[in-house]
Amino acid sequence: MAGTSRHDRAMTMDAKRQLLTVSDPLERLRLQCLARGSAGIKGLGRTFKIMDDDNSRTLDMKEFLKGLNDYGVNIEKDEALKLFQLFDRDGSGLIDFDEFLIMLRPPMSNARKEVIMEAFRKLDKTGDGIITIEDLKGVYNAKNHPKYQNGELTEEQVFRQFLDNFDSPYDKDGKLRSTLLALPDSSCDPSRPPSCPSSPRSSSS
Repeated sequence: MAGTSRHDRAMTMDAKRQLLTVSDPLERLRLQCLARGSAGIKGLGRTFKIMDDDNSRTLDMKEFLKGLNDYGVNIEKDEALKLFQLFDRDGSGLIDFDEFLIMLRPPMSNARKEVIMEAFRKLDKTGDGIITIEDLKGVYNAKNHPKYQNGELTEEQVFRQFLDNFDSPYDKDGKLRSTLLALPDSSCDPSRPPSCPSSPRSSSS
């Protein structure tokens, strides 16, 4: 947890420094999210999801502007309009949640991608590109998790909570697909599950 806190502080300070010199609207939005720590981008996503009354997983211009305002993003209206047009790739007047989050992610280094994919392949016992609770049961012992031991979570809930750390925030189905690995605002990744607050402990520990 100490490492996670240090990571968060470093991320926050770096983002705030960069905000002083960056003018690109997309980069400014990304940095304002990261300045809130490791959950900043997901937090903005959750704000937009609240407005999605019909569960269409899309937002129109009015909802987009309101979401930015409700989340406390400091952005001029003309910049926000430019951002919406950037996210609205097909010109439909709507933006897709998942597209929005993907474009907002900071770029991941090739070295980090390879580490994460190597961990993914080890967890994906069936080799189908999807990690399920059944895959995890062969690798980690959820009964060592503190919240299982104190009765707060069942074994299945421990595994599900771990998978939800990396799943799409708008379609949590208990399955982790390789295409949705490691949102950049997450401070943990599948290569180091014991370091994540809600991850199951290794069965070898």
